[in-house]
Amino acid sequence: MIPLRDTARSRRVPIVNYMLIVLCGLVFLYQWSSGGEGESLIARFGVVPALTYESVFRGHPSVAGIVPLFTSMFLHGGWLHLLGNMIYLYVFGDNVEDRLGHLPYLGFYLLAGLLATLAQVWSSPGATVPMIGASGAIAGVLGAYLFLYPRAKILTLIPLFFFFPMVEVSAVFFLGFWFLMQFVQASLSGAADASGGGVAWWAHAAGFVAGAVLLPVFLLPRRFMTSR
Repeated sequence: MIPLRDTARSRRVPIVNYMLIVLCGLVFLYQWSSGGEGESLIARFGVVPALTYESVFRGHPSVAGIVPLFTSMFLHGGWLHLLGNMIYLYVFGDNVEDRLGHLPYLGFYLLAGLLATLAQVWSSPGATVPMIGASGAIAGVLGAYLFLYPRAKILTLIPLFFFFPMVEVSAVFFLGFWFLMQFVQASLSGAADASGGGVAWWAHAAGFVAGAVLLPVFLLPRRFMTSR
């Protein structure tokens, strides 16, 4: 299912969300135009679970194990990977930023992405293939959106072979189904082997849960300011 737009309206321009989309696009253009150097960027700035597991969970910190936890969120493996992520971020991110505020939204996005990545690292501690993409952070945005706008409607494109019907579904159905699919795929895939690779399903599922859990924490300061 591909979201096209939602019915929830933002009261302010989603500056940070646009910035994230543009930054991911510029980084990918640099990757794409760099030829072989693009692969080198992924190797240097993507998360290698085996290195990050040693750094975070075994107490042997290293630059190669820590820094990519953040830089990997802005790298993508191809045009479809980039476009798929950015469509979801564009449709759902503006409303979450509207409710959290600009800077808190940026912190929320990065923290959700960090927790999502660590969940994937925990599930595949021996993997050596670099992990990249913004999907863990975006999953956090989806988790927050579900609880902020459960009654919103999502105009959805459903690719069915040569047919592309568009239907309007509730946010609860769309995001609930999305999370269920990620969780099922993660459970079926099990822990990655030593080589790693494939889709980081646990990052998607964990990012969604992280977003739902972090949401009230990030909303609390705004409620306190409003009550005063």
